[in-house]
Amino acid sequence: MDNDDPVPAARPSAAELARAPLPLRGRVALVTGVSRRAGIGYAVARRLAAYGASVFCHHYRPHDEEQPWGGDDVAAVLAGVREALAAPGARVADLSADLADPDAPRRVVAAAVAEFGHVDVLVANHALSGRDGRLPEVDAAMLDAHWAVNTRSALLLAREFAAQHDGRAGGRVVFMTSGQARPMPDEICYAAAKGALAAITPSVAAELARRGITVNTVNPGPVQTGYITRELMDRLRPMLPFGRCGFPDDPARLVAWLATDEARWITGQVIHSEGGFTY
Repeated sequence: MDNDDPVPAARPSAAELARAPLPLRGRVALVTGVSRRAGIGYAVARRLAAYGASVFCHHYRPHDEEQPWGGDDVAAVLAGVREALAAPGARVADLSADLADPDAPRRVVAAAVAEFGHVDVLVANHALSGRDGRLPEVDAAMLDAHWAVNTRSALLLAREFAAQHDGRAGGRVVFMTSGQARPMPDEICYAAAKGALAAITPSVAAELARRGITVNTVNPGPVQTGYITRELMDRLRPMLPFGRCGFPDDPARLVAWLATDEARWITGQVIHSEGGFTY
């Protein structure tokens, strides 16, 4: 049967309808920004490991050391990802790199391919936070810094990922944004850079579909990764229907599902995983 036939050509058997216990067994995931046990990248890496994947973790501790929450013990971060490995033979490897460097995306993907032979899943979770402000405070250097890390590096990672992808089933790219459809007047540079990434998602998805790769973007909304103070939580609570902000594993569950074959027909989407957050 062809696609013009009104009767579906593919009818899943009962066995095919059952969920695989390890849906990413035998696959390799590259996750950027896996540097803190309180972060979304760590939660994503652990989820992918628990689904059966081998995981290549990118991290850059100097960025966290500049933030109010500080840096974490990278060895402990990697140990936590290894603890979640579920498939026989699955492994964890890592590399530190500053993604503000234009050549870093190539080096990160190349290191993952050298370690595992190929990469099936790319999750561009990293982000530059801080060094930002309201519009009167913004200058060209601030805008360029956010563009370099939050947009340019993600697109270059996707380019390098696609270049090494050999057409096997399971090619996935997931970008991460932060809900730039809502006002973020204190973070003009961050909102601009992440907003561009969300806007380009359908175009990148259309380009990579011919390679059998899906491309989607996840907006995790307000997630407690260490930056939400009690005062901020009090301000956010009326906007959160469930009465709480997100936890890192909330968006991680969505990202991990997008990496599986169950999500093979979803591409070019910006998906909001924010518990009904309203402004």
